[in-house]
Amino acid sequence: MTQKTYYITTAIDYVNGEPHIGHAYQKIIADALSRWHRLQGKEVFFLTGTDEHGKKIADTAKKANKGPKEFVDSIVPKFKEAWKALNINYDRFIRTTDEDHKKTVQEFIKKVQKGGDIYLGKYEGLYCVGCEAYYTEKDAQNNECPIHKKPLETIKEESYFFRLSKYKKFLLDHYKKNPRFILPAERRNEIINRIKEELQDLSISRTSFKWGIPFPGNPKHVTYVWFDALINYYTATQTKGKEKFWPADLHVLGKDNAWFHTVYWPAMLKSAGIKLPKTIFNHGFLTVEGQKISKSLGNTISPIKIVSKYGSDSMRYYVMRATPFGEDGDFSEAELIKRHNTELADKLGNLISRVTTLAEAIGLQKTPLKSLKTDKLIKKMQESLENYQTDKALNELFAFIDQCNTFVQQTKPWETKDKKILYELTNALKDIAILISPFLPETAEKIAKTLNVELSWKQLSLPLKIEKVKKSEILFKKIEMKQAEQKTQTVQIPKASQTISYEEFSKMQLKVGKILKVEDHPNAEKLLVLSVDLGEPTPRTIVAGLKKHYKKESLLNKKAIFVANLQPATLRGIESQGMILAAVSEDESQIIFLTPEKDIKEGSNIR
Repeated sequence: MTQKTYYITTAIDYVNGEPHIGHAYQKIIADALSRWHRLQGKEVFFLTGTDEHGKKIADTAKKANKGPKEFVDSIVPKFKEAWKALNINYDRFIRTTDEDHKKTVQEFIKKVQKGGDIYLGKYEGLYCVGCEAYYTEKDAQNNECPIHKKPLETIKEESYFFRLSKYKKFLLDHYKKNPRFILPAERRNEIINRIKEELQDLSISRTSFKWGIPFPGNPKHVTYVWFDALINYYTATQTKGKEKFWPADLHVLGKDNAWFHTVYWPAMLKSAGIKLPKTIFNHGFLTVEGQKISKSLGNTISPIKIVSKYGSDSMRYYVMRATPFGEDGDFSEAELIKRHNTELADKLGNLISRVTTLAEAIGLQKTPLKSLKTDKLIKKMQESLENYQTDKALNELFAFIDQCNTFVQQTKPWETKDKKILYELTNALKDIAILISPFLPETAEKIAKTLNVELSWKQLSLPLKIEKVKKSEILFKKIEMKQAEQKTQTVQIPKASQTISYEEFSKMQLKVGKILKVEDHPNAEKLLVLSVDLGEPTPRTIVAGLKKHYKKESLLNKKAIFVANLQPATLRGIESQGMILAAVSEDESQIIFLTPEKDIKEGSNIR
């Protein structure tokens, strides 16, 4: 390995509210990536923190009858507590109210001023306090924020401007020369298309409020929150001994922050004469039961609450395995329990328990490895994680766990008493513990303690030394479904002629389902009773008026789209727990249910 250091950052969280699982999603991924590089012997610097300036914070603090600093000081510990519960092993938690950050921001601005890229002018335009961002009339239809769906404020004030438009060609050239600068590719294409349309100079100061870093040379102005916040990544490397980490290897952030990080940030750095980061990865949103995380919907689930119920490793595993990083994902307690029971308990936990129990009873005998080598597995995991595909890396690892379980069944060491077979299996457990440690650190530590091995990259190439093993503790206890609090918001289907708002429509949870069983309704000639797999632990019963249009056998194993969060309705004595989506001809002579074009997994959300 030629690279000896690795610098990874997350977006810093805006502290106008407490942390929820949307914040946790990003931190878990970044933590796993940082641990992976640390495992390989690199000197890693992992940065996370909080964004604490701006009008939004000032307004929220006022509503809470607190000063801005008093308010942020009361919220920040809650973020630190959440990351501790999730085993997020960061190296620095930076706050934009830290003194070294304030100093770095002012020095940064002076560098940009010296290059002639800042000028004083007047700003008039549309502004969203919630986003702390400007919008053009083109981007905001009816003067409404496209994110928060609230009216935008019209701001008129004196402002310092950054000559962002000057860097249009530089940015487009940089993206072309460095295709991994913006990932995934669809985000890069979005940014390129938007820049080609228009790139205006950026207002970087405010005079209408005082909660921010004073603008150098003019105390009437405070620095615009985004020009302040982005610099945190550079600030953290300006302390003694940390300079070697710049430029950052990877910025991890949500797709709603892509414009700021892939346009403002590289242009700012270029203007200040500072090297640009290597990769900016813009992941998708995490929803809850198919709905956007929102205080108004009451679905801002606390990470600490989830950890207290299911453990940090189960939460970490679910988040990383369930959704390809970069795409939108959905959090469901029922799905978390399903993966905990079927994958962590039945596959990994059962393997550890069976092998260590047999090894304790029968013993081990060292032998050259034949059947359970991990060379190819390691290579595949490395390739996946170089592309930030945590789900694929875990898929590869659990395929090997499946291979080990199959090997136990085929060799039957409980009958043969073969110590060499048990040695090979136990050696495989050693490799599993090491390779799973970035993802499930608590579980890896328990396995390592049982086998008396060190969780290091070097140990992957060394055979297991011990010849005696004690039975492992139970790593994952099965969870009963009743422990999951089902919080899906139910909705009612409107009448065909009824106009509904976007907000009402967004509450509908559309999912891909597979029809497992079809029966005639005992009390209705036109109705069929379907048993449908919606990716949940148990199938749902859905009553549908399809009998006149489909033969029962033609529906078996078909995939369709279902409304999954309807209020249950009893139809002729049978409760229907959802509705199949179908196209109906004008004279109602034909009904055709809607199917996904590609083979999409059951339970996938339709947006």
